[in-house]
Amino acid sequence: MGLWSFLLQAQSLTDYVNPFIGTKGMGHTFPGACVPHGAIQLSPDTDTIPHNVNGVYQKEVYRYCAGYQYDDKSIVGFSHTHMNGTGHSDLGDILLMPTVGSIRLNPGVKEDTRTGYRSAYEHTDETARPGYYSVVLKDYSIKAELTATERVGVHRYTYPEGEGNLIIDLNHAIYNYAGKVLWSSLRVENDTLLTGYRITNGWARVNPVYFAVSLSKPIVRYGGKELSPSAVYKGFWRKFDQEHNFPEMAGRDLRASFVFDCTDGKPLEVKVALSGVSTAGAMENLKAEAAGKSFDFLHAEAERKWEEALSAIRVKGDSDKMANFYTSLYHTLINPSVYTDTDGNYRGVDQNTHQAGDFTNYTVFSLWDTFRALHPLFNIIDPEKSRDMLASLLQHSQQSVHKILPVWSHMGNENWCMIGYHAVSLLADGITKNIPVDKGLALEAMLSSSNLPYYDGIASYKKLGYVPLEENASAASITLEYAYDDWTIYHTAEKTGEKAIAETYKKRAANYKHVFNPANGYACARHADGRWMENPDIYDTSGQGFIEGNALNYSYFVPHDVKGLIACMGGDRAFIRGLDNLFTDTLPASAFEHTEDVTEEGILGSYVHGNEPSHHVPYLYMWTSQPWKTAERIREIFDKMYQNRIDGLCGNDDCGQMSAWYVFSAMGFYPVCPGSDQYVFGAPALDEAEIRLEDGKTFRITAENLSGQNKYVKTVFLNGKPYTKAYLTHQDIMNGGTLRFVMAGKPGKRAYRESEKPYSLSNDIN
Repeated sequence: MGLWSFLLQAQSLTDYVNPFIGTKGMGHTFPGACVPHGAIQLSPDTDTIPHNVNGVYQKEVYRYCAGYQYDDKSIVGFSHTHMNGTGHSDLGDILLMPTVGSIRLNPGVKEDTRTGYRSAYEHTDETARPGYYSVVLKDYSIKAELTATERVGVHRYTYPEGEGNLIIDLNHAIYNYAGKVLWSSLRVENDTLLTGYRITNGWARVNPVYFAVSLSKPIVRYGGKELSPSAVYKGFWRKFDQEHNFPEMAGRDLRASFVFDCTDGKPLEVKVALSGVSTAGAMENLKAEAAGKSFDFLHAEAERKWEEALSAIRVKGDSDKMANFYTSLYHTLINPSVYTDTDGNYRGVDQNTHQAGDFTNYTVFSLWDTFRALHPLFNIIDPEKSRDMLASLLQHSQQSVHKILPVWSHMGNENWCMIGYHAVSLLADGITKNIPVDKGLALEAMLSSSNLPYYDGIASYKKLGYVPLEENASAASITLEYAYDDWTIYHTAEKTGEKAIAETYKKRAANYKHVFNPANGYACARHADGRWMENPDIYDTSGQGFIEGNALNYSYFVPHDVKGLIACMGGDRAFIRGLDNLFTDTLPASAFEHTEDVTEEGILGSYVHGNEPSHHVPYLYMWTSQPWKTAERIREIFDKMYQNRIDGLCGNDDCGQMSAWYVFSAMGFYPVCPGSDQYVFGAPALDEAEIRLEDGKTFRITAENLSGQNKYVKTVFLNGKPYTKAYLTHQDIMNGGTLRFVMAGKPGKRAYRESEKPYSLSNDIN
């Protein structure tokens, strides 16, 4: 199909988005309904595998980090909170499931839907679009439809005539296990209104979720039961029949059922509002966003919000590239998510209620992943939202008993996942790119985060210049990431005139050199006494001093000083040879058999694109005498790692980072070193792209002569004039204008002069 005929068939940008596109076997994403950055991600869950049984980890649970597996043949129900493609998980709050016939309160097993309330389904009866999901539940002949506002999940269930049931399972959770639900409560306020809460102990150590449920039909009868009661003492509640039509239910394993008269043929509409503060907050969210509004109206509003959000970048390309681009952009707009009630109240990391005032508070910050490209993307396409996210980080630091910025933040909790203190990168990037932020408070928080002595070897890092292996099994990767983070603090201190602080952190930013082993030219873990780790294996992704990676890939994580990195690895020729080998030598399967987050689908030679630490690596050729090789590697990654099919992604999306790489790279440039103002050139995948800027300006990108063969950048023009640098600046983009790539089938083989190369710390030192 030609481009223009495809465009004419499409009614909107949402037509190009396929919410099913994910990662083979990884439970990459959820196909359900949400709005951009909404607190609600309402989606089907297809199984209930526990994270552990009696303390023993169940490996199969990894596939269900988003709750949904495309290959499963049955649906358990529809829960309201999900994460987009994380390698660990939580949530799956407040599951609803419509049924008919006898009441069953146990989900049963996926091999036989007759064992519980789950139902079989077929993909031919399933539809997913931004802001909308529908499916036919075959066991019950019920059509289920979902849409959402920022804080309200909206269900429409069309039952066969007769009585219809609605199961509410307050025990269901993603990465569930015995004891995860600490307590739950459900009140029947009247025959069309329910309220309640549940508190879980999971990745978020304590997560109270309050809810209010509005029903379009009156309840005929109802009941509830705690399936696995653990409390011996029940007080004087025992005087009541709490399982039948009793309006106040509670327990650790609470399931409830509600019966409705559906003989009129009209569907049941259910609106479920959530709050992290109180049931009163959930009620206010329900009134503000959904009261008096039909399912169809709210669905249209959700689609309008997605159309507006996706319109931030308009592109042209063939149908597969359009689908890849807009599905990727869609993924980048799911997290972080709103964590503020409509009245401005939110629950802070100190577990107290706070008033946001002049900003919207956000949660789900997967910072080890998203500092790389997701947040730099927001600084271009939505600076106002970026401002609110930076304010959320600063409020976290103010509320934290440790007085530090978040490491991995969700639902008013710090879960400490992964390494580094990468919130400093977001603040530095925001300050560099003129996002409004309290610079004094930001620098104070950055200093506090980088000096917490009991966090991941910081005390030893400050003393030795590296984190010793005795203190952390990921010591080498931590040292590399601390050095980059310290560079962002140096850069911020420079911009704010704090010369003494800048000098201290300039030195700390060079600490990456302390883990480069001269014996082989790669990064290597060290002991506290200075000895190198014995017999290092640069291929192995487990037990070598690196987290979710190996020395072969992680050694290139010096985005702030590529010139210095080239020197550490033996100079230009040796560096190019090392990069070439990285992309062409086969990584043996034994090297990643013990690492869940590194899989074959995400590997190109030995380069691991399916996990985030290497995302900048293809661009490092731009500092060398053979910059055209970046275009070769980028095209290989496009062709293998991003495909318009159900399992078309090569690794966990990790809250949008995998997709943000594609959004940037398809336009022809990438933020190799967030905190700087530079975007390093690669090679575009799209014929045209136009970025809508907040002041009404646009930045247009064209790729002349682009084709499967013409993958090399021959020349570049900015606003009609020849452009010879290897990078764009942020201001180049924000000024508006036109960037024109002229593509060719053969590399031009022109090396950049030193003054044309992107930034390196070594230039500040020398």
